[in-house]
Amino acid sequence: MSSLKMTKTFSQKGADVTRRWILIDASTAPVGRVSTEIAKYLIGKYKPTYTPHVDGGDYVVVINAKDAVVTGDKETGKIYYRHSGFPGGIKDESLKELREKYPERIIENAVKGMLPKNKLSPERMKRLKIYAGPEHNHNAQTPEKVEIKGEMK
Repeated sequence: MSSLKMTKTFSQKGADVTRRWILIDASTAPVGRVSTEIAKYLIGKYKPTYTPHVDGGDYVVVINAKDAVVTGDKETGKIYYRHSGFPGGIKDESLKELREKYPERIIENAVKGMLPKNKLSPERMKRLKIYAGPEHNHNAQTPEKVEIKGEMK
């Protein structure tokens, strides 16, 4: 070849992955904005070493899930469905009912929908830790607090 230098494409190995701990407050911005940030950190797409087939994402701790912000009439109009697998086993509940019983599932469902549907998805969801209140038991990992753009005033 001529004087052009050929550079090789970088491909991260599983052993080269370094994971950080990220802390996100769900009460500062709407659920969609919070969820996209969480998905970005779980996938590791913001890292220069991002490789699609290697799970190089971080651990994410989410606090204040019970105070998650929604806009419009989603509090009563948004319906979550689940099915038991038996005939006639479909159940539904509004966002308001879900917030009273299981506030963590609001964030969990939103993030799960934003992750790629592949073999890496279950491992990424395991690294997501969601807490209803401001307390969490991951202080030993010293998570870095991340501010989310588009915060509600």
